[in-house]
Amino acid sequence: MTLVDWQPPPPPTDLIFDDGEPLETNRHRIAMNVLIDSALQALSDRSNCFTGGNMFVYYSRNQAMNRDFRGPDFFVVLDVDGDRERQGWVVWEEEGRYPDVIVELMSPSTAKVDLGVKKDLYERTFRTADYFVYDPFDPSSLQGWHLNAAQRYQPLLPNERGWLWCETLQLWLGTWEGSIRREPPTGTCHWLRFYDRDGNLVPLPEEAAQQQAEQAYQRAEQAYQRAEQERQRAEQEHQRAEQERQRAERLAARLRALGEDPENL
Repeated sequence: MTLVDWQPPPPPTDLIFDDGEPLETNRHRIAMNVLIDSALQALSDRSNCFTGGNMFVYYSRNQAMNRDFRGPDFFVVLDVDGDRERQGWVVWEEEGRYPDVIVELMSPSTAKVDLGVKKDLYERTFRTADYFVYDPFDPSSLQGWHLNAAQRYQPLLPNERGWLWCETLQLWLGTWEGSIRREPPTGTCHWLRFYDRDGNLVPLPEEAAQQQAEQAYQRAEQAYQRAEQERQRAEQEHQRAEQERQRAERLAARLRALGEDPENL
């Protein structure tokens, strides 16, 4: 009997990257983009990472065949080609790399899955180092876990501000109160934002651009003030010189009136 080497079936190629299901609310959509934009800003000096949101993660043939879609609201993968275009995250096309950080934006309809099935999946299959959940309509809902040495999720303890430390990104994850992109239409709400190690808010691109514009204006204003001070000093010097000239002319006039020649003195 001839033995034939068994070859595993190839992974499917007819992957779906959009199930047509929108995010829960407009606030959820903006909250996802805020996390993506701020993470990109914080990691702007690194080209070996990928940041995504509301994208399918394919991790096994059976999962793909069963159309068991798993799409974290926000995730970061380190030590990968950050410049390659992707429709989704396909683990077998990424040398087996899974997300290193995941954030799920909960709602009453998804909280049970986010805290149950997904948490177990990210812990036991993905081995995602840092996992967080947050309901954009509930500022007290932030929770997080870090994968410990035993490959189990250890709950993260908040600091005095209620922030949680993301070891993988070396950033704090906490709430920030305000209005972003006209949400909410009136008043403010609490957004999930990144902060650096020193507690400084990681700006969004539009905030960074505004800060740069303000700094440029301040530099221009300082340069104008220095130039104005120089002009005023020059004017004062001119005025003092003019006063000295006038005093000299008056003195010369008095001397001539007394019959003295100022040139002979």
